[in-house]
Amino acid sequence: MKNVIFISSTGGHLVELLQLKPLFSQVNAYLITEKTKSNADLSQQLTIPVAYLAYGTKKHLFTYMFKFAYNIIRSFYYFIKYQPDAIVTTGTHTAVPMCYIAHLFKKKVIWIETFANSQSPTEAGRLVYKIADTFIVQWESMLQFYPDAIVGGSIF
Repeated sequence: MKNVIFISSTGGHLVELLQLKPLFSQVNAYLITEKTKSNADLSQQLTIPVAYLAYGTKKHLFTYMFKFAYNIIRSFYYFIKYQPDAIVTTGTHTAVPMCYIAHLFKKKVIWIETFANSQSPTEAGRLVYKIADTFIVQWESMLQFYPDAIVGGSIF
């Protein structure tokens, strides 16, 4: 079976990613997200290993820079630990380092652009679009920003 890391930031991106839960049993799945009070018990709710990165927001730019650097190192650690064949993500900044690490090691990167954006691309999506093996949008209108994307429709 293939090893697949499912990774996203917390909140709506994680809710979207968890819509893919039926896929977890078809692969050796690992979930990585940011650790917050709202999802601290996620490892008890799921039957797959759950790992956490530091939660950070650009609203606090100074501390965010340190947390982002820390998360790059942690992402590399998890990549080595889980040895994924593919990365599946709904974004956002939390997932970008893992996508670039996977690309560096010639592993598949599957990006699902968030449902929340139907009229403008995300910053993280723009960063990963050029390296993603598969880039999925949930709105046809997003093809103007990502012309080579696949319209997958809503994952809800």
